[in-house]
Amino acid sequence: MRRGRRPKWMLKIAEERIDILFNKADDELTRHPERSNRYVEMARNIAKKYNMKMSSKWSKRFCHSCYHFMKPGLNCQIRLSDSSVVIKCLECGNINKIPYMKEKKERRRRKIEYNNTSKKGINEQIIINNHHKHRKIKNK
Repeated sequence: MRRGRRPKWMLKIAEERIDILFNKADDELTRHPERSNRYVEMARNIAKKYNMKMSSKWSKRFCHSCYHFMKPGLNCQIRLSDSSVVIKCLECGNINKIPYMKEKKERRRRKIEYNNTSKKGINEQIIINNHHKHRKIKNK
């Protein structure tokens, strides 16, 4: 058995090959769907062999149940629910949900920060850690 990690150049080549295979799968899907699915299978095997995590760009492009390459409008359906993107594979019926609450929370946080910095006044009192300790901060 081999010990240690693989060299970075090997991992880089594997990543390039996975990228090439997914691009080919995207090109071949309309003409030869079986070939496209085979490219996805080969890319998964490379990722497993080198113990690599599939990039999120490509991980969302194949069904994790039947391992078919998915293209919106062709063999998958995308819908937005309350706090997630719902991707349904039309080959096997598997449903994959991708949450997007992080973006909403971050947008809300930025909005609050913007409102706090735009207030006019010389001194402001801020409550820290829900205790009644106050400190004075001067606005710039």
